[in-house]
Amino acid sequence: MADCPIPNPIDKPMTETVVPLSHNALDLYLSRTEGVQTAPEKHILLLHGVTYSSHEFDIPYRDYSLVRALVQKGYCVWRLDIAGYGRSVKVEDGFLPDSDFAAQEIALAVSKIVQETGQNRIDLLGWSWGTVTVGRYAARHPEHLRRLVLYAPILCGLGQEDIAEPFHRNTWEHAAGDFQTAPDGSPDPAIADPILVETWCSSCWHYDGDSSPNGGRRDICVDPSVRLIDLKAIQTPTLVICGDRDPYLDNDLVRACLSELPPGSSLEIIEGGSHAVFVEKPWYREFRKRLFRFLAQ
Repeated sequence: MADCPIPNPIDKPMTETVVPLSHNALDLYLSRTEGVQTAPEKHILLLHGVTYSSHEFDIPYRDYSLVRALVQKGYCVWRLDIAGYGRSVKVEDGFLPDSDFAAQEIALAVSKIVQETGQNRIDLLGWSWGTVTVGRYAARHPEHLRRLVLYAPILCGLGQEDIAEPFHRNTWEHAAGDFQTAPDGSPDPAIADPILVETWCSSCWHYDGDSSPNGGRRDICVDPSVRLIDLKAIQTPTLVICGDRDPYLDNDLVRACLSELPPGSSLEIIEGGSHAVFVEKPWYREFRKRLFRFLAQ
């Protein structure tokens, strides 16, 4: 049987608009992407992790872009780069944009989206360190949230580490570090499409350059006994979704998290997936299936 062709949603008509936003006189990158079938009530804001910015949600190769997949489902997709990251203004002090600082910027972005769209409640997704920042926002400001997604949640400290430098040194190898590896140490082509990896790393170099702020990294590189997200304070129905081979997660805490979350919450663990399961070849469509099922509730 011949392989089914993979659609290329890059060719679908979509528009991306940058919406002015600032925090403490720092200009931030807030974008909205929508298509001809975007529903007026469907808005979702995506938050990136601790090293690289929101471009990772929109990898322009085959059908790997989560942004375009969401637009095809009728969403207007918003992305925010925290100050010092990606297309937001650079910061002089890399320790300034820590988790609480980022949560303040998320609050500003959500308020702007509500103001721009007239919709009082939106969906919110954070990945990796982004789960810490959106989790802290959600615990303090449930009034504008419909659904919350914690993808690859950093629920506790990753281990005590002295983060002395305000900026992280980014490298091509580090950008590829979220992908599962083959025996020779390179990204496993059976799991991560080699062209995807190249495109991913090129985008990291293009948008994030050779350094990124270390405030968030200093927050999460603490003793594993330190809880980073107060799940019991979250009032919004929440999806926790991850791969079971994610090296950054405490699987015991992940499996027990539903007992601390509000009614209507869900836990989805994708067997075989790792930190970048949303673009891993065997599982990215399964990731979307489970994500869309939760958002449609």
